[in-house]
Amino acid sequence: MGIFGRSKTTETVPAAVSPGLAALTGDYTIDPSHTTLGFVARHAMVTNVKGKFLDFSGSLHLDGTDPSRSTASLDVVMDSIDTGSADRDGHLKSADFFKTDEFPTMTFRSTRAEALGGDDYRITGDLTILGTTKPLTIDLEFNGSAKDPFGNERVGFEGKAEILRSEWGLTWNAALETGGMLVSDKIKLNFDISAIRQA
Repeated sequence: MGIFGRSKTTETVPAAVSPGLAALTGDYTIDPSHTTLGFVARHAMVTNVKGKFLDFSGSLHLDGTDPSRSTASLDVVMDSIDTGSADRDGHLKSADFFKTDEFPTMTFRSTRAEALGGDDYRITGDLTILGTTKPLTIDLEFNGSAKDPFGNERVGFEGKAEILRSEWGLTWNAALETGGMLVSDKIKLNFDISAIRQA
């Protein structure tokens, strides 16, 4: 769900909806064990550091006939951040960054959904971090649907977006002797989403 960036579209005519999508209309719960909420930050201006959140919950309402009626909701436990380094994770949880003791969750609530044609969609909503709410737009690709061996009806999406963390009050940084800053302001967001249809 790009679950962020600001993209614009000049479309004035509704895009065609993928065939068969109407049959998928319904309510879905995001499956954390088969979903990844990831991010990438530039470190020391020379390399990328990747991370993800391990504890989250979310729901989707899909309207295959009229995608503009689709919605998404996501709640992320900030203490579940994982970058592969306990020291770095501890710093990210501290008052320099996410202040997880004071702000334990990050939330996303959709406000608009669009079909762009083919399997491409766009969802816009309110992203709240550190008590600050700003709009976020995510570009999504529909990966299809399937029934798993346990009888669950699943849908899958891949998403991507970019944000400037400073817009949410995440401003901590350190200057490099060679020029530039230790941590990039621009953060790339990546989503691989699997959701199970509810009865």
